[in-house]
Amino acid sequence: MSMEEIQVTEYTEPSPTGFVAAIKKGFRGYVVWNARSTRSEYWWWTLFAFIVAIVAAVIDSVVFSTNMMASTGPVSVITALALFLPGLSVWIRRLHDTDRTGWWAWIILIPIAGLIVNLIFVLLPSKVGPTRWNNRIQQ
Repeated sequence: MSMEEIQVTEYTEPSPTGFVAAIKKGFRGYVVWNARSTRSEYWWWTLFAFIVAIVAAVIDSVVFSTNMMASTGPVSVITALALFLPGLSVWIRRLHDTDRTGWWAWIILIPIAGLIVNLIFVLLPSKVGPTRWNNRIQQ
């Protein structure tokens, strides 16, 4: 899909996003960095990525006799590469929804503290009203 197919509108209060809708938004907006994603969009996407990673590891284990915990089989690597950019985009849009710049994503590089700060940021509720990123990806 091209960038023209993504409709960006003015900010409106978010409605809860379902599992399938969150996955669609994640793939449709995989290079949209200047919008917002709600908590439900972020966590549904995270659940989807987790399930896909487990399935890929099982396939690697069965077909290629790799260690399931290592996730170094070809299916796991291809899956990780395919989900990296959409996942990063959803994560950055989630930071925007809490009125933080996407540069906060770099905090993940700090061991333990970065994970804790990131978890706090993604658990925070959406900032009501306008932010620097008033646009939201619509269905």
